[in-house]
Amino acid sequence: MARGTRLIAKRDPAMAKLIKSVGSIKLRDPSDDPFAALVRSIMYQQLAGAAATAIHGRFLKLFAGGLSPAAVLALEDGAMRSAGVSGAKAAAINDLAAKVGDGTVPLGDVESLSDDELVARLVQVRGIGRWTAEMFLLFQLRRLDVWPVDDFGVRKGWSTTHRLKEPITPRALQAEGERFRPYRSIAAWYCWRAVDTVLPVSADSARLSPKVPNSRPRGARLAPKVRNSRRS
Repeated sequence: MARGTRLIAKRDPAMAKLIKSVGSIKLRDPSDDPFAALVRSIMYQQLAGAAATAIHGRFLKLFAGGLSPAAVLALEDGAMRSAGVSGAKAAAINDLAAKVGDGTVPLGDVESLSDDELVARLVQVRGIGRWTAEMFLLFQLRRLDVWPVDDFGVRKGWSTTHRLKEPITPRALQAEGERFRPYRSIAAWYCWRAVDTVLPVSADSARLSPKVPNSRPRGARLAPKVRNSRRS
């Protein structure tokens, strides 16, 4: 990560200033169980933190022997609903368990798949869109070259850092990211940090700072309401 950070700073002066302001990259520790991490991602979609935490806790209590794909599929009909899990999320968790079990999503052998291959597998699961898949690759698997151009925080952070008059489009951001291969995950993390970091600006550049409303990425299925915990 240190090598990737140096490469990004070398190839983009604006990003270099951001990196100097923010400091070294810091990622939360990944879950010991990739399946549990994906279940949690589904569980927390479109829910406030406290409500999601309560429902997730009741859900986990359904598994005396521990959460696993087999244990999910062995649950009686209505068990998840009794814990407060919505019908849509119960269906998504069941679909994830089934696809992990049949090898569509090979969580026991993820290193055998490229980023694109793994995303293609994950989005076959009901309730998992590209954004959720990319966050799984970036924060759970620590893949270093994930570039989530549909994430509004990344786009806003890039636009703020580069003092753009208008928010950058996903297509344009895709092209900009090419210079950071194979460390685009690091660039994305710093773009997120730009959203919540005050950067020094001159009087001339301040008037060019984009004014962009907060929103979710377009096309995200069951998109999480709050993302801050996924960026740290």
